[in-house]
Amino acid sequence: MKEEHPPVSGNLLHTSATVLCPHGGRATALPAQSRVVVAGSPAATEADLYTVTGCPFTVGTKPQPCTTIRWTGPSARIRVNGSPALLQFSRSLCHSAEQAAQGPPLVVAVQQRVVGA
Repeated sequence: MKEEHPPVSGNLLHTSATVLCPHGGRATALPAQSRVVVAGSPAATEADLYTVTGCPFTVGTKPQPCTTIRWTGPSARIRVNGSPALLQFSRSLCHSAEQAAQGPPLVVAVQQRVVGA
């Protein structure tokens, strides 16, 4: 059974937004589309690949850095070229290379003109 969450609203995420893992590593988006642009950058969608670099997290003495972000709560209403758009407050988790959940990323800077739900 799929867990139901209330719809999220917030500013539309774009691929140049500043997104950090919970440990300070920087996320970079590889956009799945480049046709729809917001604030000069492609609008972010659930289909984009987000990679994380520079995460210092370790468990004991074993490095366990965040390497990817998986978005699980995109916009319920907005689609970009058929893929659900990502919003500033969309649900997501950072994961290590071993797919261990590391916590939610922090969206610290995003465009301020386009808002969605």
